[in-house]
Amino acid sequence: MGEASHIGPVILLGPPGAGKGTQARKIVERFGIPQISTGELLRDHVARGTELGQQAKALMDRGELVPDDLMYGIAADRLRQPDAQRGFVLDGFPRTAAQAGWLDAFLRNEFFDNHDDSGQGRCAPIVIQLAVDYNQLLLRLTGRRLCPTDGRLYNIHFQPPRVDGVCDVDGTPLIIRDDDREEVVRERLTVYDNQTKPVVDYFGRREQLVAVNADRAVEQVTSDIFSAIESGRQKCASH
Repeated sequence: MGEASHIGPVILLGPPGAGKGTQARKIVERFGIPQISTGELLRDHVARGTELGQQAKALMDRGELVPDDLMYGIAADRLRQPDAQRGFVLDGFPRTAAQAGWLDAFLRNEFFDNHDDSGQGRCAPIVIQLAVDYNQLLLRLTGRRLCPTDGRLYNIHFQPPRVDGVCDVDGTPLIIRDDDREEVVRERLTVYDNQTKPVVDYFGRREQLVAVNADRAVEQVTSDIFSAIESGRQKCASH
């Protein structure tokens, strides 16, 4: 696909451990569009001390959640950048039906209007749901082990270290991150399910949702995602 071709918005939905980060990087490499993570954007605004970042930091310092209105400002600022005009991959956003509605309106009322009369950019987002079996997710997340010295990740079920409990490289004892403990993982998955079902339903009603079985090898999942993106662009171009 040529550098100048229009890809449009690609949204990845999937629970923790589904492989969104891995697949987002592959989309970036294949199509030459930026990956946009709202979590990373938020940390960047805080680090740079922008007005939005200062507001967010004040809330987080009090232990409060960053409200949607603030996240919308941060997301809108990034989506207006020139490198996002051909398309972008959204990872971790939208997380709720309200955020999905905001994104839909933003793309329709502002983003698409930045394009010329050819209609480039006026296509609806391609929303890809990475579907993973619940028990498989538990194994992926609770099986993770981290080397505290070099950051190398292992999984006792799928990618175990050569010697149980120690890093292959330097022999450092591996640790379990708090986020990967089973009781925490179960809670994260429950929260995700409760929040995201309305998002899936929102895009499903608009016939924008493509479900991809993410229980398979990374390469197979990537192939299905690429096909969905290219199919979506062709369908859009024919309208």
